[in-house]
Formats: sequence, structure tokens, C-alpha cells
Amino acid sequence: MSPYLAAEDLSMFGRDPWWLVVVKAVFCFAFLMVTVLFSIVWERKVVAWMQLRIGPNRHGPWGMLQSLADGVKLMLKEDIIVKRADKVVYVLAPIVAAIPAFMAIAVIPFGPAGNEISIFGHRTTMQLTDLPIAMLYILAVASVGIYGIVLAGWSSGSTYPLLGGLRSCAQMISYEIAMGAAFASVFLYSGSMSTSTIVEQQHDRWYILLLPVSFILYIVTMVGETNRAPFDMPESEGDLVGGFNTEYSSIKFAMFMLAEYVNMVTVSAVSTTLFLGGWRAPWPVSGFWEGANHGWWPLLWFVIKVQLLLFFFIWLRGTLPRVRYDQLMKLGWKVLIPVSVTWLMLVATVRALRNENYDFADIALYVGGGVLALLLISFVADMFREKAKPVEQPAEQPAFDPMAGGFPVPPLPGQELPPVPRRRSRRERELIVSGGTDTVSDGSSDGKEASDG
Repeated sequence: MSPYLAAEDLSMFGRDPWWLVVVKAVFCFAFLMVTVLFSIVWERKVVAWMQLRIGPNRHGPWGMLQSLADGVKLMLKEDIIVKRADKVVYVLAPIVAAIPAFMAIAVIPFGPAGNEISIFGHRTTMQLTDLPIAMLYILAVASVGIYGIVLAGWSSGSTYPLLGGLRSCAQMISYEIAMGAAFASVFLYSGSMSTSTIVEQQHDRWYILLLPVSFILYIVTMVGETNRAPFDMPESEGDLVGGFNTEYSSIKFAMFMLAEYVNMVTVSAVSTTLFLGGWRAPWPVSGFWEGANHGWWPLLWFVIKVQLLLFFFIWLRGTLPRVRYDQLMKLGWKVLIPVSVTWLMLVATVRALRNENYDFADIALYVGGGVLALLLISFVADMFREKAKPVEQPAEQPAFDPMAGGFPVPPLPGQELPPVPRRRSRRERELIVSGGTDTVSDGSSDGKEASDG
């Protein structure tokens, strides 16, 4: 891999006739729609399998047409517009959420950048278009899509949707910073922001092996950006009824659902492109088969990788419970952002040393020495901080009232529940009764004997 910037050759793009551009755009749209229809059925099947249930099995063979039936049902339901809603924004919000979800797929490569395939006798690339700043385009489009959720919550004129929209806004700000830092590590190694060039730079080694921390960071942030469990706080049914889409029905609700699943496919495609070699065949296949990365075969490897990442989304939903909102913010601001910035500095240092022609042993020595120095400085600072901190006498906590306000409330940190008076065991009660002289049981037994006599 060259230590310098990769040469971006995008001359093969922009040469297709208009009808071929339309064909590619229709293919991208159809790819997303078919993948979404399959993903909904697959999610319900996999979660049912995890929970020992049957899952959808009525519509079509093995229930494979269940998502199509759900779409028809949603379109036929009554379309309600809330009386207190801002009608213009209320109607536009689902459109703002859905359209950007489709736009990001335009710069995702499904195959090599050369003229590998023939469509109606015209040789072309397996990509709609590419840009020198394609990844910045994806970040911008993904950011616009979140505004649909924020506007939907605000325009509904209801409390719970407003809270869901605010949560979505805070979640977007918290997790996109770490996502951008994860992208920057890939830019430093590939020397380009073009998606086709990034895939070309992974010809000998995928970036999941070179940048494992960036891959983990992006996996966490992409789950947060798509509002999927365990980070589905904007639509939390437990405390927000349904969140930002509570007041939506019919086709508007269907567009929000469509946007969520299309975003899942998009972020999975981006993760495949950046870290999993894109359209390249996995190592065992590419090792003995020369044509695995030519023709239409790259489309197969790309689809398989995307489906594996979609299974990861489903696996998380069926495994992990929803986190609390303070845990969501703590993970974003106190864990992901510091780790992503530190990792980015480490990657930049390694790339700078590589550009100066240092060998691997020297780079490892310098990087390891820097990490040890940071750990030592942090340890010494913590020691002095603990010594300087005055010893505070523990203040007595006020008595906890579990029925404050007339309804049960949980204890605050540091408070303890009062001891609950418990009934004595049956054996203790029998011992007390048998040892007494003036008990109810003794009196009742004496009265019975007298009546018998």
C-alpha cells in the first residue's frame, strides 16, 4: 500500500448515456426496496426463532410475502392529520426522512470501477456515480434524514412525539462525531474519500484488519444513527408510546418505517465499502478463483456482506434490552468520542511515521512509548487528585418516603428502601401459640371441651 495519497481516477464516471443512468438509478432503488422487503420478513423470522416462536407463515410460501402484505395494509388504513399539527411540516416530515435514505446508495460501488459489465451492449461500471468527496456526501445526506424525525416530533403538536424528536436530535449530534472520526481513519489509510478508490486500496488487506477500532466504533454509531435497538430511544414504546411517529398513520407511518430499514441497508453498505473490502470476494475464494472479482460476481459478494450486517442488526434487537437515556448519552460523549479521537491521533501518527520510511519496529516502539507515557501521566494525575481531595464526612441522607406524592417512587442514589415488616414464619407462630396460656387457640379449645362435656 502506498504511503502517499491514492491517485483518484474517476474518468470512467459521467460517460454513460442518459438512459443507462436511468437504468442504474432504477436498479439502486429496486435493490433497496427488495432488500427492505426481505429484511422485514427476515427480522420477524429470526427474532421468532430466537424467542421459540413460529413467526410469519401465512402470506406466501414460508410467510415470505408478509412485508408486502404489511405495506398494502398500511396504505389502506385511514390517513389521519392531527388537528393541532403544523400541517405543512407534518406532511413533509416523512418525505424528508425517506428521500435522503435512498440518496446515499448512489455512490456505493457494487463492482470494480472498470468497464466490467455490459448492459444492453454498453460497457459500464457497476456504480451509479462517484465523487472525490463521496464519503462527505454520505455524511451530509445521512444528517439531512434525521431532520425528518425531528420535524415530525415537533410538528405533531403532541408531547410524546416532541420528546422523541428531541432525543433523536441529541442522539444524532452525539454519535455523528464518533462516526466522522471513524471515517477519518479510513481516509488517512486510503488517501481518498472516493468510495471506489477506498475499495481499490483494500486489494491486499481489508481495513477491518488494519483499523479494527474504527470498525467497532462505526458499528456502534451506525446502530445509534438508525435508531435501532438497543438505541431506539426516539421511538421508545415504554415511555414515549411510539415516539416521534405516535401521531402518524397510513402511508406516512409506512414512509418512516421504510426510511428506517433503508437506512439500515445504507449504513451496512457503507460499512462493507469502508471495512469489509466492498465488492471483493473473501480470502478463500479470491485465493483460488481468478474471476471472483470480475463480471457480475462482485455483486454477489457485496450482497452477502450487506446481509450479514443486517443479520447483526436483527441479532442485536433480539438480544439486548433498550438502554436508558443517560446510558446512551454517556456512551456517546464519554466513551465513543474520546476513544475515536485518541484512535485517530494514533492512526495519524503511524501514517506519518510510515511516510518518513520508518520500519515497523520503530513505529511500534514510538507508539508504545507514547501510550505508556500517557498512561503514566494519567496515573500520576489521579494520585495527586486523590490526595488533594478533602475527606468529606458522609452527610445523612434524608429519610426515603416510597409513597411521596401519593404514588410509588424509586429511591434516589444513596437512599435505601425502609425495611419492610414481614410476617413471622408459620413455625414461629405455632411456637408462640403453643407456649402461651391465654391465647385464642387455647380458649377455643377449652370452650369446645366444655361444650362436649
